[in-house]
Amino acid sequence: MTTSPVERAADKFVAALAQWRNERGMTKKQLAARMGFDPSYVSHVESRRHKPTEDFARRAEAVLAAGGAIWQRFREYDELRHARGAALHRDPPVPVQWMPPGTGLIVEREIAELRYTDGAYRCRVRRDLYNPGGEPVTRYLVKIAVDRFPHDPAGSNRHHRAHPLTIEEMSLAAHAGEGAAVEPMDWYVKLDRDAAKEIWLLFANEHGRFPLYPGERTTIEYAYTVGEQKWGQWFQRAVRLPTRSLTVRLDFPVEFDPQVWGVETSLAAEVPVRTPLGRHNDGDRAIFEWSTDAPLLNARYRLEWRFRAPGAPTVEEPLPPPGPASSRVAGGDSAAPSGAGDDPPAPSGAGSDPARGAPPRRAAGQRRDEERASQRMRDIGIVQRGSDLLRQRARHFQLPREEAAARDAVTGLLATLDKLERAHDFRKGVGLAAPQIGRAVAAAVIRPPERGSAPVVLLNPRVVGESADTDDRYEGCLSFFDYRGLVRRPLRVEVEHARFDGTRVITSFEQAMARLVSHEIDHLEGRLYVERMPDDSLVPVEEYQHTGRPWAY
Repeated sequence: MTTSPVERAADKFVAALAQWRNERGMTKKQLAARMGFDPSYVSHVESRRHKPTEDFARRAEAVLAAGGAIWQRFREYDELRHARGAALHRDPPVPVQWMPPGTGLIVEREIAELRYTDGAYRCRVRRDLYNPGGEPVTRYLVKIAVDRFPHDPAGSNRHHRAHPLTIEEMSLAAHAGEGAAVEPMDWYVKLDRDAAKEIWLLFANEHGRFPLYPGERTTIEYAYTVGEQKWGQWFQRAVRLPTRSLTVRLDFPVEFDPQVWGVETSLAAEVPVRTPLGRHNDGDRAIFEWSTDAPLLNARYRLEWRFRAPGAPTVEEPLPPPGPASSRVAGGDSAAPSGAGDDPPAPSGAGSDPARGAPPRRAAGQRRDEERASQRMRDIGIVQRGSDLLRQRARHFQLPREEAAARDAVTGLLATLDKLERAHDFRKGVGLAAPQIGRAVAAAVIRPPERGSAPVVLLNPRVVGESADTDDRYEGCLSFFDYRGLVRRPLRVEVEHARFDGTRVITSFEQAMARLVSHEIDHLEGRLYVERMPDDSLVPVEEYQHTGRPWAY
């Protein structure tokens, strides 16, 4: 019987390893081969015959892309193991090239700098890259997103539609290598939206190509400019590749009297950064710097600031919503809801595309308060769009070991569902995912459209099959209830999910239930329905005339 904290921590590490191996559909031998170990090594670790090492944990984390879960469990185990006595000593340092073949790029060091000068922000990012994989790397994806009003998504969306960020104004420049070996990098645009850009930096230019071959290292640096009227007072870094060191610097005029703070967002929570920011003055400039080693994959680090001096730049109020008779422009895209920088957007749009048959508008006298619908949801306790929790993959339960935690999450979901149904008449049915009530775990409940039907409970669900037949329907989301959007989904989905005792079952859902279930599983995977819309056009709820009507099939 396991009794010591060290043994329990080891069990948790093994459980996380097995869970993510199964989720990736890999056998123990396949995982061992990808990690570069003997075929039986993973089996020995999972059976507890071998103790996990730092090298093993890092390789498993990288190959399984576990969002930091495996690495975190190892760190918990390692700290307890070495706290038992000074006689114990740690594993030898990990070799410089610790990642196994086929892992992909590693960021050995990133330095991201943001400087405010003459009404504009200039962002400069430097990354030291290493290719431990088996193929040459010929391009590198850069994701840039801005959000002028991160705490008002609708207002920010209107602002960026009226003042879109353009490629021309950004003055993007990039190069690879250092010293005499530096080469300018050509680039092309993959995605161009009002507030978000995705750009491929190419290891090539007019003089030729210079791929990053397996085993080689290089440094890339790119820079771009955004005017202060489009950049909110925040700067976020998202860890999307294994990264050994991250440094963020902010450079502001001393006369603005800047105050800066930082937030770390992981799969589980949002907390202040764990180490203080440093500051020093360099002449008339105030330089703030923050660093971390071995940041977790998928973590986000956001620095925010305000200028306290009279006359310093401030963030003005967003544009007011258009009146009922105003024309609306389709499209638009708001960025990551809580920062600015290289972080993929959480799309939102406003307006409808007449070619897609948007429902007719209400008369002006029927217009309701735009904020009332979302405010009702917020008052009930629904996490609103703008929270990073809605963009993270939910943690799967370890069942049956975590049965009590799973039941507690479901109880909380059902209690909130009761409150929702007292506040709104959900004739199309309604679903609720645990992240929407502040719990980053893989649980959801769905009440079917048929009156009196018992809610369906889903634990650790994943879609394993879907029909080729689809349809387009307007959906709403409790996390931004002021809009409805047209989404295409399959008419039947097959979902593998768990019971409280850990057994796995596959259930087929059709038509309305297929749509509701797919919507909630998207939430558990950190996706909002607007990401499935072809052009991000949304219809304000006051202009949507199908509220209270079930979907007709």
